Amino acid sequence: MPHTPDGTPRDFDFEHGRWRTSVRRLVQPLSGSPQWADYMGTTTVHPLLGGRANLAELEVAGPLGRIEGVSLRLFDTRRQRWTLNFSNATGGTLELPMTGGFDGGRHGVFYSAETFNGKPILARFLIDVLDADHCRFEQAFSVDGGASWEVNWIAFDTRLR
Repeated sequence: MPHTPDGTPRDFDFEHGRWRTSVRRLVQPLSGSPQWADYMGTTTVHPLLGGRANLAELEVAGPLGRIEGVSLRLFDTRRQRWTLNFSNATGGTLELPMTGGFDGGRHGVFYSAETFNGKPILARFLIDVLDADHCRFEQAFSVDGGASWEVNWIAFDTRLR
């Protein structure tokens, strides 16, 4: 697994609250298809355990339907790493957790080894805190151990006041 920065229990404090979310999703990852789908909606992030955990609820919709999911983020105090545990409402189960941390609190990097369409892949999730009211999320898959990446999910959040 590629190296990630260590985390701190306060890394996700920036995200607590309600956000307007725009998502671009590659319709058929790792297929060579260039078709993207756009979605709009909200994300609500609830702090738990004094900030050492949080629950993010995603609800977006677009021409290809709705995406509803939750991400439970947990800080491992022993390893100084976060785990990101996602569940899409369609599947109803937790995906394999991604692990990682933030570089100075502004850039988060997380990885997991997964299987996609029966083939082993490496998944990467990036979080960029642009300022107090804006952040960007990006997911990508690699079939060659991280030498190259195909981005398949881009989300921008703007804080709702």
